[in-house]
Amino acid sequence: MESTEQNIISKREFLRQSTLCAGGLAIGAYDTNWFSLHSTEELGKWSREALFYKKTADGLQCEKCPQGCLLKDGDVGFCRSRVASRGRMYTIAYGNPCAVHVDPIEKKPFFHFLPSTRAFSIAAAGCNFRCLNCQNWQISQTSPAESDNTDLMPEEVVRACKSAGSESIAYTYSEPTTFYEYVYDTAKLARDQQIHNLLKSNGYINEKPLRQLCNVLDAANIDLKVFDDAAYAKLSSGKLAPVLRTLKVLREEGVWLEITNLVIPAWTDDSDTIKRMCDWLCANGLSDAPLHFSRFTPLYKLSQLPATPAATLEKAYDIALKSGIRFIYLGNIAGHWGENTSCPGCRKTIVERRAFTILANHIEQGKCKFCGEKIPGNWR
Repeated sequence: MESTEQNIISKREFLRQSTLCAGGLAIGAYDTNWFSLHSTEELGKWSREALFYKKTADGLQCEKCPQGCLLKDGDVGFCRSRVASRGRMYTIAYGNPCAVHVDPIEKKPFFHFLPSTRAFSIAAAGCNFRCLNCQNWQISQTSPAESDNTDLMPEEVVRACKSAGSESIAYTYSEPTTFYEYVYDTAKLARDQQIHNLLKSNGYINEKPLRQLCNVLDAANIDLKVFDDAAYAKLSSGKLAPVLRTLKVLREEGVWLEITNLVIPAWTDDSDTIKRMCDWLCANGLSDAPLHFSRFTPLYKLSQLPATPAATLEKAYDIALKSGIRFIYLGNIAGHWGENTSCPGCRKTIVERRAFTILANHIEQGKCKFCGEKIPGNWR
């Protein structure tokens, strides 16, 4: 047994080290002068003065996310969407989405919120993470100044959503907290039109802006990358604690919450780490928050790794179930039983899914029709 365990550790370490050598790790490094701004006029129509920053003797301190960028005139933030010009901070991600689509809400994924409906989905370029595994790196790892954008101001987003027959707007694909002002203004208008607002986010945002955003949010799916601070830094250039705080704040504010954990071979597939994550979720009142274990496919700077085996996801499912998580899903593995919803009362399948399509739904008035167990979510 001892030699087998040593071989497993060696293989994991080899995969991690080969990632660092092949992909490079310039995590956290960025050139603040690559996009130089000299006047507010150069910012153009797709800019607004940013929310949540303060002036200091050393420059403008961004207070929106834990990266805490300190910018001087001409500097660009880590997210690539905040700039300093003439003593003020601006967002250059306002009304200029680089992606506009209508998606099944299950794609986000939201499995307990307005099932079988369509979400009008938008994203602007930029992100406050540098994830090695990013599946949308073409838009997340660039600036709104460099992406191919659509002119779509908040009021036009709402009109387009209604025209598409969508019941919700999803802020998604890249990192919506980096185009915070655009999200917030759009969400306020959407609320007035009885349109739901959905956030698909890495959760890396400070508490004050998050609580303000919660006033116009209906649901959020947060990527909980890994339950280990050192791995968070290496994999995503972030820290674990702010994301955990985000989960607790969303719960406190009454925003419907679902959580996604991407299971990456040699990075986030450790059974003990997964158990600690699930135990923490249950201890902090989040046992009813649907937990999506998502299959990794080789992409971006982790393209040399294998795809996650189904057995690894199934093991994570068992760990979560034993910890007390009541609703567990396995994603990116179409046709697997792990896509379905099981009633925590009678254990019968009450929602049957394949990919983003619901094949059968046995939830009536928010309850299992077989045993009457209440199933949390918005099942309208």
